[in-house]
Amino acid sequence: MDARRKREARKRRHRRVRRRIVGTPERPRLVVFRSNKHIYAQVIDDSAGRTVVAASSSEAEARGPGRKSEVAKRVGSLLGRRATERGIASVVFDRGGYLFHGRVRALAEGARESGLTF
Repeated sequence: MDARRKREARKRRHRRVRRRIVGTPERPRLVVFRSNKHIYAQVIDDSAGRTVVAASSSEAEARGPGRKSEVAKRVGSLLGRRATERGIASVVFDRGGYLFHGRVRALAEGARESGLTF
């Protein structure tokens, strides 16, 4: 499968998931984007159309030694801490068309450990 087809298949899966998942002010959507080098996560209120909290592996707080899945777990815990500071306790998880394993799963586990409920 070449890179373009793979990217299109992921976008197709993401659109299919997004038909059902909607973030509300009480329970916003936690969306994940994964590149080859970094991982990004945002908590989005879809009714207002704005990002409430964000974290990524390119930030100094999340950067550090270790495998990419370990870095993703740090990003998840950082996002969870920031979300709980803003008064968000529960989110809807949007895996962005990616399979729920590896870095995406590590990010989710980090967010859960820091207090977010899915």
